Amino acid sequence: MLNARKLLAALGAAAVLMVSGAASAQDLEKTHVELGVGGKPLLYYLPLTIAEQKGFFKEEGLDVNINDFAGGSKSLQALVGGSVDVVTGAYEHTIRMQVKGQPIKAVLELGRYPGIVLAVREELKDKVKTVADLKGMKIGVTAPGSSTNNFATYLLHKAGLTDEDVAYIGVGGGATAVAAMLRGEVDATSNLDPTISTLVGGGNAFVLADSRTEAGMKEIFGAETLPAAVLYTRDDFIKENPKTTQALVNALYKALRWLETATPEDVVATVPEEYYQGDPAIYAEAVKNSLPTYSRTGLVTEDGEKAAMELLSFDPEIASAKVDLAATFDPTFIEAAGKN
Repeated sequence: MLNARKLLAALGAAAVLMVSGAASAQDLEKTHVELGVGGKPLLYYLPLTIAEQKGFFKEEGLDVNINDFAGGSKSLQALVGGSVDVVTGAYEHTIRMQVKGQPIKAVLELGRYPGIVLAVREELKDKVKTVADLKGMKIGVTAPGSSTNNFATYLLHKAGLTDEDVAYIGVGGGATAVAAMLRGEVDATSNLDPTISTLVGGGNAFVLADSRTEAGMKEIFGAETLPAAVLYTRDDFIKENPKTTQALVNALYKALRWLETATPEDVVATVPEEYYQGDPAIYAEAVKNSLPTYSRTGLVTEDGEKAAMELLSFDPEIASAKVDLAATFDPTFIEAAGKN
């Protein structure tokens, strides 16, 4: 018997394929789209920049205005508030919002590993050997309530601590996050590349937990995959703009396919120069570390959904809720994109 997801895909496949063909004719419901993201230069969101820089959105007849916020929680707020149409953000937000009675849905997986790293200032190497040793310290996150915050909280709970045992400080991503560590404003940081590679490569930090690799995923979560960045939006946007949604998925899927064969040097040559902050070599190393994290299929798997629930298991509200995981991801658009 087909499960809910497979049934949805079977019922919607023909219709979505028609939408895909229509989108190529550029008769979209909306050609101008406001997209929110929390920290665009972070490698977590590299497929978005690739789609932008390689002209994949324009090929799909789209004019996408990218609104870059301080963190993923801020871009989610913008979606709920109506100032953006869609978001590239953490999959876990689809679970949180369902529990709050405000359903949003992912339509494409961009990252199959979170790619988040918990790193500690080098000066504390003799003092901090495990996550439990962070008790009483300050941890930098991109923004409170963001995926980097949730990652740190999950690690703390596994180590027998709670959020009350540390102080979280929003430091953003990129240069501001690096500066916060270098100035000693935070003792550790839960962040992403290129921030992590810049700190570690410069001898200013060491890694305590790393979700950029399959080995790290198994060690931290006991899972091989966990949906990270996705393209998500409100249900009403999908229903009112199916051709536009398909065009967005098509463009970002092209970026994923490009990244499958791209070298770090290819990426360096494609992204804006300010992304590597004057040091293309360190940025290339960060890209090398991050390339395995990107989705190969664009599909959120059921095992990945369960791993995401495990990540949020520290939250009593979610742990006690009945979450319909099948309602957090609509596979029909990426199924159609993969057939083009």
